[in-house]
Amino acid sequence: MTEKEEILSEELQVKLEHLKRYIAGLGSLAVGFSGGVDSSLLTAVAHEVLGDRLIAVTGADASVPEREVSEATAFCKERGIRHIICTVDPLKEEGYRLNSPDRCYFCKRGIFTEISKIAKENGIEYMAEGSNMDDLGDYRPGLRAAAELSVKSPLREAELTKSEIRMISRALGLPTWSKPAYACLASRFVYGEEITEEKLHMIDRAEQFLIEHGFFEERVRMHGNIARIEVPPADIARLASDGIREAVCEKFREIGFLFVTLDLKGYTPGSMNATLNK
Repeated sequence: MTEKEEILSEELQVKLEHLKRYIAGLGSLAVGFSGGVDSSLLTAVAHEVLGDRLIAVTGADASVPEREVSEATAFCKERGIRHIICTVDPLKEEGYRLNSPDRCYFCKRGIFTEISKIAKENGIEYMAEGSNMDDLGDYRPGLRAAAELSVKSPLREAELTKSEIRMISRALGLPTWSKPAYACLASRFVYGEEITEEKLHMIDRAEQFLIEHGFFEERVRMHGNIARIEVPPADIARLASDGIREAVCEKFREIGFLFVTLDLKGYTPGSMNATLNK
């Protein structure tokens, strides 16, 4: 146990050791690495256990902002982790492009099919993804694709929740411990609305503008020509204040949105899933 790990509670130390033993038992691993909180902890621990028998693979396409790929690259470079960026095009899949309720299934199936090829080329036996225990309570068709392709879920094997992953990440000194939750840009569309590369770029530019103005936990949901902005309740007043409000409206209209709205409920992860019940 390292000095940093000693600051963890006994329960979290037990879960971390369980995670390490599980990964060690796999022998070699290709992790689907987005650079987010979950996959960063998984990748860091797997690298500690497996060394060069670990490969971190990041899928790059129009639904992934360049900043996320850059951060994933920097994370691996700083730690000497083997990192491969694979280019995928989920828009070729009709179920993804037409934004069916199973959109994530088609996306994850495509990404892990590519990761499987990379793993075989590098003599890696298993694949893994970074879902945690909290993901089991939401609508996650991507997990079905992972299961069909025999992708392992080590964080769930260790029964780790999102908050526990953040605590362990902080104890291990990972910069991602406080990183806001992130989902691919395709999650910003109403189910049934066609996803195009142009629309993805619109959302990317709009969210980047908000980030540059200090709104680090945000979503820009697309409803046709309407942008529905979600920020935490504590940030609503600042976003609606004079100066920022006008700048956001001007920029969003320049990007291509006809109407710009602010959701008074505030940021809600997976809010588009509410439309499935309608």
